[in-house]
Amino acid sequence: MQRYLLTAVLAATVATAVITPFSLPALPNLITSPKTSSTPFPLGAARHPSRICVVDPEATDAGPALISAAHDCNNGGTVVLLPDTTYTITSPTDLTFLQSIDILILGTVVFSDDVEYWQTRAFGYAYQDVHLFWKFGGRDVNIYGLGIGTLDGLGQTWWTAKRSNETLYRPVLFGTDGLAGGSVSGLNMKNSPFWFNVIMNSNDVLITDINIWIEVTNSSSPPANTDGWDTYRSINIVIQNSTINNYDDCVSFKPNSTDIIVQNLQCNGSHGISVGSLGQYQGEYDIVEDVYVYNISMSNASDGARIKIWPGVPPNTTGSSSGGGAGYVRNITYELFHNTNNDWAIELTQCYFASSQEACNAYPAVLLIEDILFKDFYGTTSKRHDPRVGTLVCSDPSVCKNIRTENIAVSPPSAATAEWICTNMNEGLLDINCVAA
Repeated sequence: MQRYLLTAVLAATVATAVITPFSLPALPNLITSPKTSSTPFPLGAARHPSRICVVDPEATDAGPALISAAHDCNNGGTVVLLPDTTYTITSPTDLTFLQSIDILILGTVVFSDDVEYWQTRAFGYAYQDVHLFWKFGGRDVNIYGLGIGTLDGLGQTWWTAKRSNETLYRPVLFGTDGLAGGSVSGLNMKNSPFWFNVIMNSNDVLITDINIWIEVTNSSSPPANTDGWDTYRSINIVIQNSTINNYDDCVSFKPNSTDIIVQNLQCNGSHGISVGSLGQYQGEYDIVEDVYVYNISMSNASDGARIKIWPGVPPNTTGSSSGGGAGYVRNITYELFHNTNNDWAIELTQCYFASSQEACNAYPAVLLIEDILFKDFYGTTSKRHDPRVGTLVCSDPSVCKNIRTENIAVSPPSAATAEWICTNMNEGLLDINCVAA
């Protein structure tokens, strides 16, 4: 594939196509606000404005062309995907070698929907069968779209294929694996086959101004598992100032997510902003700690704020992937949360997928929940559980400590007195109207 190094305003020719003079836009001035990380993000290295690598717009497969451009502009340059151009990636694209580089996506990146091909070619991970079309990693990397760049996963093909094959691998639209320092901003993301984003084994990353949505063209094959973001084995991540219209968790904190801020999101049609699920696998030790969720508008969702933990399993159970995992969820705050037509404003459970509350009580969760605050919740729930608006269920008081609510003003649509299911909770720490299940 041909690659071109351009000066900031130099015209270039790629095959028979002419690139008009290109002036490199400045990287947006990105800040975390209003909540800020306890650990400041590291400063990036200086970039060289004359080092611009344009990804060949005529490449049949944009994957190798993108890798080539990234090698050429690594250590101080900028890779550009041109506006008004569609780049199709048809092969796995490993971008985990990046160092002090920016990637400006002004065109549309489309991923081939050859379902059978990707079954054996996508980058695979053991955790929850995550697979990736492409993956980003390295150090000091900014990926930005200025509100113009678009990623399109052609999800309907995958959602339809899943109906006839439940074991089908469906790749995540965007993923990091080992990204240390940098940002992802100003991108449009649509029609992911599976989760939209997974942030894995990464640290010190700001994600901001992302627009996520889904277009269903076959109502008999709706989307499934289209989480907005999932964090996994990552620390010091900020996700903010974004709009998410999807069919699963708006954001989910998977095992070993620590020092996470999520703020200023508008979520619609989701399963809430969720801790977990955790404790699914025996022998695993899951941690989610120091998470701050602030200023969220959640509409038409199954849940607003959500913590989901698997219960324990009977003694001598082996090979189980249905609970019994150890670890803890600690120091989680949900503050300023507006609910519109959500089934539950808050759902906390240590009985996730338990056959009954009695079975959950018999084998309490091994994983501990402690130091949780739900503060300044308001709005109205859906009719589904009216007059009940939330549920807080622990498997045993010994593994559920210091869970508090403050200034909760959520109402059912009937305007009846709001009721909350509270099981094995210290009700003295709750300013809500607790009732039995």
